[in-house]
Amino acid sequence: MVRSLWTAATGMIGQQTNIDTIANNLANVNTQGYKTQVNEFKSLLYQTLQTETTSANGNPKPTGAQVGLGVRNSAITSIFKEGNLYASESDTAFAIDGKGFFAVRAADGNTYYTRNGDLKFVLGSNGNMLADSDGRPVLSATGQPIILNNQYVLSSVTVSKDGQLCYPDAKNNPQPIGITIGVFQFNNPNGLSKEGDSLYAQTAASGQALNEATTANLQRSSVLQGYLEGSNVQVVDEMVNMIVAQRAYELNSKAITASDEMLQQANNLRR
Repeated sequence: MVRSLWTAATGMIGQQTNIDTIANNLANVNTQGYKTQVNEFKSLLYQTLQTETTSANGNPKPTGAQVGLGVRNSAITSIFKEGNLYASESDTAFAIDGKGFFAVRAADGNTYYTRNGDLKFVLGSNGNMLADSDGRPVLSATGQPIILNNQYVLSSVTVSKDGQLCYPDAKNNPQPIGITIGVFQFNNPNGLSKEGDSLYAQTAASGQALNEATTANLQRSSVLQGYLEGSNVQVVDEMVNMIVAQRAYELNSKAITASDEMLQQANNLRR
């Protein structure tokens, strides 16, 4: 009986984590570049009640008896499927069509990666710097902050599909100015560490960041100016998953109630 109580308790704890993950997905349904997270479960150790043996008549019993001890959460993974693209009136709105990430430099000196292309030019001591919504500088293909001096009219700066910043010449034809927005890929994006603010950090599991501008044999991404990538959360799917998790939680709670009633009846046998 006690075993069933603990087994059902692990199910309730696991489904609570599942609900937490689903709630986080729904909360970020309008977050630019957010990627849906899913729970992965695994069973706990099994307890052997009876091993393979023979019957009283000597007949072999090829299967034993093992009872499971519950479930636990093994991982919460992100689904790096591209979200829908939405048109934006901002000149510094960029979406990535492909597997790439933008790179930003945080105040701690570390480089983080994001799919959120809602960028802005901010005025600094050296000129106008391209930054994310929190003021972190966006890095170029050479790993340096993108800074334009005051000779450029920012509203006239355009970006080509390969990420090159362009400025109109005397004939009003856009010409590259020698700066390219950095786009990076990972061999295993699921190994990235989630840091919040739509940021990911490189880990040993994700592998080194691969610069699309310098790494051969990579399928390069396209940078689309005037668009933003929305989250890839499917609200209907998340609501269905929530109902399934709620029912599983309810069933585990009923298993605890049934075990408690059986223990109560066992205790009453002494009376």
